[in-house]
Amino acid sequence: MKIVIVGAGAMGSVYGGLLAEAGNEVYFLDVYKEHVDEINRNGLWIEGTSGDRYIKNIKASTNPEDVGIVDLAVIFVKSTITEEAIRSNKAVIGDNTIVLTLQNGLGNIEKLETVVNRTQIISGTTSHGANMLAPGRIRHAGSGATVLGELDGKVTDRINKIAQIFIDAKFEDVKVSPNVMGIIWDKVLVNVGINPLTAITGLRNGELLDYPETEWILEQAVSEGEKVAKAAGITLNTPDPVNHCKEVAEKTRENVSSMLADVSKHRKTEIDNINGAIVRIGEKHNIDTPVNRVLTNLVLWKEKVYK
Repeated sequence: MKIVIVGAGAMGSVYGGLLAEAGNEVYFLDVYKEHVDEINRNGLWIEGTSGDRYIKNIKASTNPEDVGIVDLAVIFVKSTITEEAIRSNKAVIGDNTIVLTLQNGLGNIEKLETVVNRTQIISGTTSHGANMLAPGRIRHAGSGATVLGELDGKVTDRINKIAQIFIDAKFEDVKVSPNVMGIIWDKVLVNVGINPLTAITGLRNGELLDYPETEWILEQAVSEGEKVAKAAGITLNTPDPVNHCKEVAEKTRENVSSMLADVSKHRKTEIDNINGAIVRIGEKHNIDTPVNRVLTNLVLWKEKVYK
């Protein structure tokens, strides 16, 4: 299958690398020219949980015209630039291209719809972890589930076909869900509790549970998000989102969240697509979300005072 990874950072590189290793025709599209050039020169180096090796059969570019129309476009850019990314790379999208978002946060599907027909979009979540060591060098830090689904909940031949491609690429835990929107919201509610608090306090994930003050804020943020999800007609797969968030925080106790990493490196965060999205959707349904509003504003303030 001809596949393009739009946004070949750490996670996109892991997915693209494994898909290429399985024999697919894989292209990386990314604005990070040093990363693109290094892959074209020497291949992609992956180390960590899936083994240490170079993967040579990947073509990388900053120009979508070099790629052409693909069968599958996997979107891995940060949610803050989803619309910009799909518009600038629309040359790879044909009438029959399947577009898969495995991004964090809410609103990505709607942004993709500004360019792509909704019937072409599928969605999902990933629990893999990765970080970039240097241009062309990725650490696959942890394996987890990849959950895929059609937006309307139907289990179709095409979603099963895409799942099989990931299975053939030796992703350990690949599932097709009839409720992928619920899965996405489950993950969002984990991020709602962990990400902004770690970004504001500098604590690692599990350390949020060591202090009653931060644990209480986590509980309130997730509880607000759960109310918003129900009002929006989302059926969550997790019966107790607050405890689930705590379990994830404990399981990933030593992890530095992506939002804390962004703040530490003075980068724009995804706060508007996580806690900010809870606030906006809550407003539509007349649900107050004061804790999420405060967390959103504090992270946005931190972004404004970067030096």
